[in-house]
Amino acid sequence: MTLRALVASPTPPAQAAEEELRANYDWVPIEEAEIVVALGGDGFLLQTLHTMLEARRILPVFGMNLGTVGFLMNEWRLEGLEDRLARAKPFRVSPLKMVAVTIHGEHLELPAINEVSLLRETRQTAKLEISVNDRIVLPELVCDGMLVATPAGSTAYNLSVQGPILPLGSGMLAVTPISPFRPRRWSGAILPDKARIGIRILEADKRPVSAVGDQREVREVERVDVTIDPSRDLTLLFDPEHALDDRITLEQFVA
Repeated sequence: MTLRALVASPTPPAQAAEEELRANYDWVPIEEAEIVVALGGDGFLLQTLHTMLEARRILPVFGMNLGTVGFLMNEWRLEGLEDRLARAKPFRVSPLKMVAVTIHGEHLELPAINEVSLLRETRQTAKLEISVNDRIVLPELVCDGMLVATPAGSTAYNLSVQGPILPLGSGMLAVTPISPFRPRRWSGAILPDKARIGIRILEADKRPVSAVGDQREVREVERVDVTIDPSRDLTLLFDPEHALDDRITLEQFVA
């Protein structure tokens, strides 16, 4: 039998489900586990994955939805867990690596599974210079912000700002502006995931910008570099009939 650990969001539904699962199945501490079962919503799943990245002990995760959207989760069911885990379809997800330099000279490195987003901090628009592989491709983007999304994150914040949906395994990243003012007709780009994306904040003192890796924010950045980090691949597990690649594909046909 595969050794499995159980983690749950602090919300009442997730806590109640955890109690039921602990009464019906055998579990081990996460330090001894081969698989993690996570109960909650998409946000809790991302939090679980980030915890593993920080601990540098990365295990496959099977999430069950007890949150709101649950796009990255499987359906919650008490029955048949052992069979579901045995039949689960694995998907490898490479996180982004965000390296941010603040106007005060601080250097911070953060992983991001869904996206890296840059957002204006005040009422004034942001002015950003975008480079790809050290070549300036957009000298000035005047906007509320922008983001770089992975295929797994392309149906999240990226989709809500009219960014493209990227199939899993496409080897691509979405670069999407948020409320662009100039150039007005620039709607973003799709780049190979081997690309090195650099964003320099123009007038960083006057027009402060924050950078967010999933849920972690760095304020008053001066420059942000974004690359894929294939050395820290994550594995998500899904029921075969509700696999993540099918969900992402079908999301393109949702009215």
